[in-house]
Amino acid sequence: MHGARSWRGARLVVFWVICVLAVLVDQVTKAAVRASLIPGQPQEFIPGVLELSFVKNTGAAFSIGEGAGPVFIVFAVVVLAFGIWLVWSHDGLPMPLVVSVACVCGGGVGNMIDRMFFGYVTDFFATTFMDFPVFNVADIFVTVGIVVSVILYLVMVDAPASAAEASARTGEAASTGVGDRQDA
Repeated sequence: MHGARSWRGARLVVFWVICVLAVLVDQVTKAAVRASLIPGQPQEFIPGVLELSFVKNTGAAFSIGEGAGPVFIVFAVVVLAFGIWLVWSHDGLPMPLVVSVACVCGGGVGNMIDRMFFGYVTDFFATTFMDFPVFNVADIFVTVGIVVSVILYLVMVDAPASAAEASARTGEAASTGVGDRQDA
């Protein structure tokens, strides 16, 4: 039992470190954008690829749900609570999943802070090589966390079936005598 508690402690430490780092990086970059850029006046960052363009987003990802800030704040709190519960209560949770959940939670909190203090989310990365909504560091954390979580889920769902199949094949090999050494 002691091992499970120490593993839980390690998961929680990793979760909180990543979550806090995501919020810090997100908030520092947004503060820099608010201090140095003027909305509607993009600055070239990586020529032909990316520009910095200060956008006040009152919606969610890709400006969906304009003006529904309070709903998104509640949603972010629910996601954070779910993430904490998941990491705390599931002793067998693999560390990569802990990291991906922390990324989602940290990004969600970063955008929630903007909504609570400014009434909008500060977006600033604008792709110039393709038409794509303006986004921020929190959005990157959320997107990467969700993509990694989905991939891990698909791998974990498939893994038990593969393990069962391998076990069945091993059992068949043992019953047929395949691989048994016969000294005559």
